[in-house]
Amino acid sequence: MYIDECGTELDNCLPNSYCFNTEGSFECRGCDVACVGCMGGGPARCRKCAPGYRLTGSKCLDVDECSDRVLACRGLDEICINTEGSFRCECAQGFNRKDSVCERKQIPCVQEKGLFEDIQDDEVEVLQKMFFGVVLCALGTLAAKGDLVYTSVFMGAAAAMAGYWLSDRGDRLIDGFLKGR
Repeated sequence: MYIDECGTELDNCLPNSYCFNTEGSFECRGCDVACVGCMGGGPARCRKCAPGYRLTGSKCLDVDECSDRVLACRGLDEICINTEGSFRCECAQGFNRKDSVCERKQIPCVQEKGLFEDIQDDEVEVLQKMFFGVVLCALGTLAAKGDLVYTSVFMGAAAAMAGYWLSDRGDRLIDGFLKGR
């Protein structure tokens, strides 16, 4: 003869569990996580919905706290993430949690490039030749001791040399220098 022990004095299951009849005996099974007390398995057999769950139709379903609450997370730099029966707050991208507050990540100090750090070898050669031309011009001016014709010839020669050696890269370098890069 088949005996259903569930619902009799033999049923001694703990709270938040239910009696499941087996052949010749019974076993106690845990209620669904959505339930506080239940009459069987699943979210449709709850006596009461657990915190974080709401009776929707005949089932206790997860409440999406992130969409239900305007400010589920306290900090402005936090993102609400819904979880089963609850939610958690995580720091937004670019922020780290420190002492329960999201703080902007510190960007490592990048050492600023020196003015001439990224100059290529051929650009250095152009600059050296330009400098040599300017020095020649200055020496010629000193040698002329005020002779305007002699000075203008040297200045013209230095300017011609600088123009000849000045390449597209030299233009880029000078542009960068003038713009403060």
